[in-house]
Amino acid sequence: MARQPVGLSLFWRTFFLLALLLTGGIFAWVQTLRALEFEPRAVQAAQQTAELVNLSRTALRTVDAINRVALIKTMGGQDTVRVLPREPGDTWESYATDRFSQNVTDQLRSRLGPDAVVARSVNGKPGMWVGFSIDTDNYWLQAEPAQAGPLTSGTWFVWVGIALAAMLLGSVVIARLINRPLRQLSFAASRIREGDLDSHLDENTLTSEIREVNRGFNRMARELAKVEEDRAVMLAGISHDLRTPLARLRLETEMSVGNDEAKRNMEMDIEQLDAIIDKFMDYARPGDTEMRPVHLAQLIDREAQPFRDPKEIRIDSRVAIDLCVMADETELGRVFANLFENARRYGRGTNTGIAMVSVSYARAGPWIVVTVRDSGPGVPPEKLAQLTTPFFRGDAARTAATGAGLGLAIVEKSLQRMGGTLELANAPDGGLVAHLRLKQAPSH
Repeated sequence: MARQPVGLSLFWRTFFLLALLLTGGIFAWVQTLRALEFEPRAVQAAQQTAELVNLSRTALRTVDAINRVALIKTMGGQDTVRVLPREPGDTWESYATDRFSQNVTDQLRSRLGPDAVVARSVNGKPGMWVGFSIDTDNYWLQAEPAQAGPLTSGTWFVWVGIALAAMLLGSVVIARLINRPLRQLSFAASRIREGDLDSHLDENTLTSEIREVNRGFNRMARELAKVEEDRAVMLAGISHDLRTPLARLRLETEMSVGNDEAKRNMEMDIEQLDAIIDKFMDYARPGDTEMRPVHLAQLIDREAQPFRDPKEIRIDSRVAIDLCVMADETELGRVFANLFENARRYGRGTNTGIAMVSVSYARAGPWIVVTVRDSGPGVPPEKLAQLTTPFFRGDAARTAATGAGLGLAIVEKSLQRMGGTLELANAPDGGLVAHLRLKQAPSH
């Protein structure tokens, strides 16, 4: 059996595509915003610092030399903005170390004059230091570093984190909205596949494409329901119309044919026709099933009872007496009856002419795998996959068989109705093996 490719569901596919699109948009927005805020923040920082310098310069100029010393001491004790005398022996480091700080330095010099000194530390004390002069006196103004810097990486991280969280939440909501009508369509289609033809989708949805799809689906469901109803009526009529003349033929054979051998042959032909009608009816039967716990060993013994002819078939069942599976008892009985009939016709040993059939089981998690094996010649490997095709027979010799070619097709269809599977294989030492996968009934 070919393995199905593993892929993402439509919801997750839509979510990841939206998330990728929005994430790219957010990072593009962040980069654009950083570029746009770079110049204004540099200008703003330089302007604020220049205003502080000009205010300090004006304040110092308006007082005499004695009061200026007192004012400098007072301003030197401030926490945010300090003014200190600039000594010839002061050591300082240039403020311009990157693109932003260079821009701030250039802006300050354009406002304060080309002789303005902008430093990031003076005598080992960090900060934003601006050197200015009043007459022949030189001073330092120290501003708080936070007043002259761009947005920190932590601020950007918080902004991006909030944006990503909002993006993920929005992607989930949008993906659910997009996926909802398709999920409803998938659910309704699965119900129709299981035989529930009453599924109905909303034809008044706002999205025009989904509305048209829903209308088309509802029309299809109505047509299928009508076809199913017509088929049931037709099958009932066919069964009745064919069996009535068959019954008359059987009666006329009993009354009119004197030759015993001819009578037996005619009766066999009539029984064959009747059996073929039963096969057609079984295959075309509607898919309604009533799932309940079924005692597997009892059902197998019951279905094997009509085949207890030791000259044709011998059935050996090794199923535990207390083993129960979830199934429709009538459908499951039909499954084993068809398997035993198939073995009786095509699974006879080449030496003995007797079909030796063994039934065993194994547990596989929540499943029960029932194995039915015959002792026949098996089937060519290239034809195994076709055995469940209606009207197909495994070899040329079987074209003369009396069956309708529906036995294994009925087995597979019945198992599918009950949520199980059928797998056919050739045994290593000869014979056809059928593996029936059924749900194990819960233990009480």
